[in-house]
Amino acid sequence: MAGSQFTLAALATTAVPGLVVTGTRTLGSVASGDYESALVRHADGVLSTIRRPRNQRAEARQSADLVAIRALSAGIRSRLPFAVAEYRGQAPIGSTRAIVTSHVPGAHPTLRALGERPELATSVGRALAAVHQLPTSFVTDAGLPSLTPFEVLRSAVSTMDRAVATKLVPAALQERWEGAARDQQLWQFTPTVVHGAVGTDALLVEGDTVTGMLGWGELRLGDPAKDLAWVLAGPREAFPTVLSAYEANGGGRDRQLAQRARVYHELETAQWLLHGVQAKSTEVVDDAVAMMHRLVDAVHAPTAAPLQSVSPDTMEIGEVEQLLSSTERKHG
Repeated sequence: MAGSQFTLAALATTAVPGLVVTGTRTLGSVASGDYESALVRHADGVLSTIRRPRNQRAEARQSADLVAIRALSAGIRSRLPFAVAEYRGQAPIGSTRAIVTSHVPGAHPTLRALGERPELATSVGRALAAVHQLPTSFVTDAGLPSLTPFEVLRSAVSTMDRAVATKLVPAALQERWEGAARDQQLWQFTPTVVHGAVGTDALLVEGDTVTGMLGWGELRLGDPAKDLAWVLAGPREAFPTVLSAYEANGGGRDRQLAQRARVYHELETAQWLLHGVQAKSTEVVDDAVAMMHRLVDAVHAPTAAPLQSVSPDTMEIGEVEQLLSSTERKHG
């Protein structure tokens, strides 16, 4: 443990010219995970994090994350109510490299906590709304992906089709998903800046406040519902609280947002199935099939939410003004 810790500290001094390390400790488990990580203290007391990928998958993810956080300029960061790690340097080691970033304090929340602590769920909704209101221009300027609603739908349909082709998807789910895919109104949305990989592992909190967001490697223009889908895996009361805070903090007037979030949430079982098939893991495939059958039971319950789009009502003048104002901010 100490050897790895001190190796990373030495790499940090190479990565950041003039850095004098006055203390170091490991982050997470040294024996497992995709990265070796350490927290280093500068002479002036400032903390940095250094991470070295252990495999090619981690290296690719770290490279994508680096592109994203370097695209997040000081001006963009000032619009966010939480911290984002800043790039400080890198150093080669073997066939890969170690990356040094500023340290973002906080602990990862649990899904259960979102249901038990409404203030935390409210902070999550506020944080996601802030991300989705960022100007789209910085994403396109950085050459990051920009997905249209049609491309988003096509990706979802591809997942559905490949899962159905395994002949392991229950007929009730196949019918439900195909109905959602055919619902043109459901997929009419304005692409926004999205984190793309939000979840408890990406969030950092202190008390009931979101203090940071990690894992920006999927940063892009896309469907804002994608960043909300993960909340549906938690307690039932969590999603309405997050969504209410999201909308109250300028998260848009997308009436189909919750329905598309449910589509993405349900398709996670299809993605797990496809992973099992690709990896030739009977255990994963069996687990995915069991999840799908539990999902069938859940969607047949009297309180289950439909995937169909919400019937359009005439928008009030206040809603029109808010929509126009939101559009101007995103493209300004």
